[in-house]
Amino acid sequence: MTALDDKATSPAAASNEGRAAADVPNRSGVAEAASAPRSPESLAGEGGAPRAGRPVSQPRDTHLSPEAVASVMAADHGDAFGVLGPHQVGPGAWEIRAILPEAKGARLLTGGQSLPFERVHPDGFYVASVKSEGRPLYEIEVEAWDGSTARCHDPYGFGPSLEQHEIDGLREIGSNLVYRVLGAHAGTLDGIDGYRFAVWAPNARRVSVVGDFNDWDGRRHPMRLWRNGGIWELFVPGLTAGQNYKFEIRGPDGALQPLKADPLAFRAQHPPQTASILHGLGEPAWNDASWMESRGKGDPRHSAMSVYEVHLGSWARVPGEGNRYLTYKELSERLIPYVKELGFTHIELLPITEYPFDGSWGYQPVSLFAPTSRFGTPEEFCAFVDAAHEAGIGVLLDWVPGHFPLDAHGFGLFDGTHLYEHADPRQGFHQDWGTYIYNFGRDEVSAFLTANARFWLEHYHLDGLRVDAVASMLYLDYSRRAGEWIPNQYGGNENLDAINFLRKTNEATYSHAPGTITVAEESTSWPGVSHPTYTGGLGFGFKWNMGWMHDTLKFMSEDPIHRRYHHHNLTFGLLYAFSENFVLPLSHDEVVHGKGSLLGKMPGDRWQKFANLRAYFGFMWGHPGKKLLFMGGEFGQEREWNHNQSLDWHLLEDPLHGGLKDLIRDLNHVYTSTPALHSRDVEPGGFQWLVADDSDNSVIAWARKGKNEGEIAIVVSNFTPVVREGYRVGVPSGGRYREAINSDAERYGGSNVGNMGGVQADAEPSHGQSHSLRLTLPPLATLILVREG
Repeated sequence: MTALDDKATSPAAASNEGRAAADVPNRSGVAEAASAPRSPESLAGEGGAPRAGRPVSQPRDTHLSPEAVASVMAADHGDAFGVLGPHQVGPGAWEIRAILPEAKGARLLTGGQSLPFERVHPDGFYVASVKSEGRPLYEIEVEAWDGSTARCHDPYGFGPSLEQHEIDGLREIGSNLVYRVLGAHAGTLDGIDGYRFAVWAPNARRVSVVGDFNDWDGRRHPMRLWRNGGIWELFVPGLTAGQNYKFEIRGPDGALQPLKADPLAFRAQHPPQTASILHGLGEPAWNDASWMESRGKGDPRHSAMSVYEVHLGSWARVPGEGNRYLTYKELSERLIPYVKELGFTHIELLPITEYPFDGSWGYQPVSLFAPTSRFGTPEEFCAFVDAAHEAGIGVLLDWVPGHFPLDAHGFGLFDGTHLYEHADPRQGFHQDWGTYIYNFGRDEVSAFLTANARFWLEHYHLDGLRVDAVASMLYLDYSRRAGEWIPNQYGGNENLDAINFLRKTNEATYSHAPGTITVAEESTSWPGVSHPTYTGGLGFGFKWNMGWMHDTLKFMSEDPIHRRYHHHNLTFGLLYAFSENFVLPLSHDEVVHGKGSLLGKMPGDRWQKFANLRAYFGFMWGHPGKKLLFMGGEFGQEREWNHNQSLDWHLLEDPLHGGLKDLIRDLNHVYTSTPALHSRDVEPGGFQWLVADDSDNSVIAWARKGKNEGEIAIVVSNFTPVVREGYRVGVPSGGRYREAINSDAERYGGSNVGNMGGVQADAEPSHGQSHSLRLTLPPLATLILVREG
């Protein structure tokens, strides 16, 4: 069934909007610990544990006023439980009140009796009277206009489904209560199955659950407000997974907001449809216990990490079926074996948190707890992660806590006020991207985002989060001119609330999901991004080295005859290479918006372009820092990336493209199997310059060292097309050095100049070392030589 996307398209809702809103009686009585609990209750969710009962409070309304009825039927009453459901009107006398707009008639079924309901409002407000010494238990039998009947339980016959400590915990940054409490959860209340809805909307006059189960009619299921916390909740019996829903919210000024998707939806419709889907948390059927156990004992800083960055919608498509996306299942069968074959240790997904616009690539998400439905169900996404872990591959997610889009069904002006975002556009609006900025100074917002980080690592077993656009979060004046931003309390440009949020999020993820990582996309020189919070750092595990990427791509784009004048672009990164735990990124951002492809950045004729790119990849894999490569780079995609098209897989029929792919495979194999190339990535003691100043020949060389004696790899790059015979490079130790990588090898498409598979070190000092290698340096190539024994 198709959800109605906004108010104007909903016939039932449109009829509500035209009704005159009556004055709401007793507005100040809208729930204290909730709207008048009237019975003991239990709620068993997926875990099945019943809640302890609570004492019954006295009913507040003993008489039904016409004004209250009119207000409820106008969908403008803020305390539906004060009007609907069972109400004691005298000694042993009760009224049961219900909204049944589509009923021809109804009967009350209680204690073996069948009693008539009276219609007291033409739009379907019904009242039945019953004698009972205590609060009656009942069902309602509804007669439809075609004469058929159906029995149902009354949502307003149930007490609250939440506890005050749960409400209080929603402000605790680092807790996972947010997604345990808020959203739509399958459960049992008073022995009846259904779904419990809870949403944060503290400034709303009224909130209703609407969906295809109630004709999107905001009168049918108005919610109960917990005043201390601003949480609206309602248990709706009889609902089942797969039904569509949203929230209809009347703001503090009485205006109806566009129908809002559930911020905690665990499943959402395929865009352009925008409804949330009843799903619940559930418990995925995992088969990765050994992976999770070993992950918790891992040491990512000293392990090999080679990341394949993927946009799932354009990695590959199915041209014969309307150019459709691959499903999570098909990606499990095709993408994961491909990544394993190439030797990458991780897959990094561009954001798959549900997003409305394909052109945002996922970086403008709306449903942060829902894997996008573009590729399948949440269970199928779980199976994709499970398959990756079975293949020994970690899964990282690009996570976007910095901003969100203006789509009407999203977070913006959620309850009629600036709830998730700052009200002042100098703090709350992103000028570059046309998006809202989260208000990190509001505990409920930071708690929501931090819980979301934990959710992906714990519930979906993801192995890390790459946090998008961290620089835009850290600086109050990010991309703003004077007068367009507000200084912090000390007069500075640091966003103190965002800093606090990032620190607490990193502390929470590393505490609750051992062995996972967080990676900051941070493009400035902010100090201590990947330093522990107890030392004043932000607490990330790693930081993208954007400076290295810009400098080295600038060098590679120069004609080799001019590279001698840009040699510093190769060496400058080593001045700060160990100030952070770095990832070297060649990401999607470098192959879009007119930047062309990696291959297209290389100078020279076709052979030289490939040779340059092979040399650059060898240089990168030998350089200190973890590796990240965007899809298509591994085989030399020639055109700029387009999110609406598959990669050009036919290029692999060309030996130069196929050879580049083979080089990436071999680089990954040598990198992961050679401790010297990864075990001391973040330590200056794992690196030693050998040749740093040969700018005339554009030659650069260094040694990489492992933790154990004799673990040595030598990396030498020649960035000119001149073959250099007898080039001597000092090395820290004698022995034979195997030519593990020669990017000029014939099988990669090179000219096959090299060193016959290896070189014996001479006892001839050079470059301050006790021994040296006499090498033949191939043209436009990188050598990686690994000491044997």
